[in-house]
Amino acid sequence: MDDRARSYFIAGTEFPAPPLAAGLYVVATPIGNLKDITLRALETLAAAELILCEDTRHSATLLDHYGIRTPRKSLHEHNERARIGEVIASIEAGRAIAQISDAGTPLLSDPGFPLVRAVREANLAVFANPGASALLAALASAGLPTDAFGFVGFLPAKSGARANALAALKARPDTLVFYESPRRLGDALTAMAEALGDRPAAVALELTKRFERVERGTLSELAMHFGAGDTKGEAVILVGGAEDVVVDAADWQAALDEALAAGPLRAAVDDITARFGLKRKEVYDAALARKAEQ
Repeated sequence: MDDRARSYFIAGTEFPAPPLAAGLYVVATPIGNLKDITLRALETLAAAELILCEDTRHSATLLDHYGIRTPRKSLHEHNERARIGEVIASIEAGRAIAQISDAGTPLLSDPGFPLVRAVREANLAVFANPGASALLAALASAGLPTDAFGFVGFLPAKSGARANALAALKARPDTLVFYESPRRLGDALTAMAEALGDRPAAVALELTKRFERVERGTLSELAMHFGAGDTKGEAVILVGGAEDVVVDAADWQAALDEALAAGPLRAAVDDITARFGLKRKEVYDAALARKAEQ
């Protein structure tokens, strides 16, 4: 145990941070507005033995703002697995370790999953400190259905892989949520319009920040809007789910015959399932029956 004062400050007033039980604390941090931090998160970050940060320099803005003096180490995609052993040893020795990402909730398109899995497999405690999330903030403000949604995260950067990933999502009836970098936003929206059809969609930018905005329209309208100029800040793209479509059995079965003639069974089943929005088992059973007839 170090002898530093375990406390944090709000508007110049100091508050003590109670001791923590040993374990890994996965702590959500603001996605923009520094006020979007929970009191529990402040107590946890101040009381922990160590804070694992995606980027220690970036996290310094938040931690210094609240006067948190806990030691920090980096934990990112390039060193996460190398850090696992020392983190587990620290927790086994009775220490509390906090983990944060640059913004929002760790593990959602951010580092953290290999570490959490390893700590759990070592039968050690993992505590979630919920809070800000770009995913949930975008869903709450976009005006698209929220009763069912699927988080996709970042699409592949290469156009071919991106098109394949989108084709597999075409039949999904739930609202789809993507993260995207500003420099690829226009291309991603264009690819979505081509693969998914011209559906209702929204793009959320600079969430919780001064210039926060949510642009709504069809995918083609948004692709034209964001393809025309530079965009700042990470984007959250939300796309309405597929409408119910009645598929003619003769059409997909004929397409299945062509796919089986052109390639292996597994690839044919995957192709027809994605293309027609069918249940994979139905297509797989039909493919097996056709192979048995040959």
